[in-house]
Amino acid sequence: MTTALTEEQHALQEAARRFARERIAPGYMAREKTGRVDRGLVREMGALGLIGADLPEEHGGLGAPSVTAGLAIEAVAHADINVSYVPLLASLNGQIIARHASPELAGEWIPRIVAGEALFCIGLTEPRGGSDAANLQLSARRDGDDYVLNGEKSSISMADQADAAVIFARTGTPDSGARGVSAFLVPMDAKGVTTTRFNDLGSHAIGRGSIFFDDVRIPAANRLAEEGMGFVQVMQGFDYSRALIGLQCCAAAQASLDESWAYVQERQAFGAPIAQYQGVTFPLAEGEGLVAAIRQLCYHTLRLRDEGAPHTAEAAMCKWLGPKTAVDVIHQCLLTHGHYGWSLDLPHQQRLRDVMGLEIGDGTAQIMKLIVARERAGKAAVQYATRR
Repeated sequence: MTTALTEEQHALQEAARRFARERIAPGYMAREKTGRVDRGLVREMGALGLIGADLPEEHGGLGAPSVTAGLAIEAVAHADINVSYVPLLASLNGQIIARHASPELAGEWIPRIVAGEALFCIGLTEPRGGSDAANLQLSARRDGDDYVLNGEKSSISMADQADAAVIFARTGTPDSGARGVSAFLVPMDAKGVTTTRFNDLGSHAIGRGSIFFDDVRIPAANRLAEEGMGFVQVMQGFDYSRALIGLQCCAAAQASLDESWAYVQERQAFGAPIAQYQGVTFPLAEGEGLVAAIRQLCYHTLRLRDEGAPHTAEAAMCKWLGPKTAVDVIHQCLLTHGHYGWSLDLPHQQRLRDVMGLEIGDGTAQIMKLIVARERAGKAAVQYATRR
């Protein structure tokens, strides 16, 4: 992978790794207790170009390829998978805004995203459906020069920390399916917006909750693209975020592997380091191979995206294999530490909980397999209803 990087990508990767090691990693477990991402830290990331490197130069980004954004996210996730949500959500939402917002709206928000001054969340999931993404109930009614939003989004990462959200709402009739979905940029301080936070197993620094919209009035100028085009936008965005999520998971698993390799060389049993026992090292070696393979798949997917080539199936593979493998690898690393691994003082248990949520969010393994099958065999062979 590294041999294919440009000089600029090497430089950003090294800067990201150094910053992650020195500034992010030491606070990984403390951030779980505070339940917040420190805004000062986010602004430091922005100043180094680690947020939205792929966003347009005219709005403060680097105009870099998707691969470059992936390098930054992987480096940050090695130190703290939760903090890596910041650049991931910045790239996901920022690309939607850059491609579909008016120049005025993009010029207002993208520079703030890149600088780390504005955190974004994305609002798609609702209480009545997660995988059935086109079956939205939150309504957006046109009223003169405004839209009025009513309803609820649920299971939204960063719901109570975000400054703004890309929200998908129904502008068409209830039976219009995906063709009746539109996207909007909604400031989270808009009148009528309230949030809750769930009591989750992991990812406490990011948080997950519901967003309620009670007659929330936003300008029609905040609509992204044409009315009824929202579902197409989110599906294209998910092909991007799924590859980035795969890198998040690879990084978290690699962090536990790195710590476990150091441990088995130091820990002694029967008068010698336990690294001499194949029963100890072989599971770690297997983890190294699996993580390396999935990492390559993720960057291959990002390169396909940069080339404008189809990559929907590959992105689904990243999203299915990345979290599953990371959970298995981190679990093995925890066991490798023996009775020490069962302690809440070591980071493996937190990484395990943080990664497990990604087996659900942005599409379950079952949905990812359906997408791969549909891409390979065609819709006639796999009845996966998208309501397109």
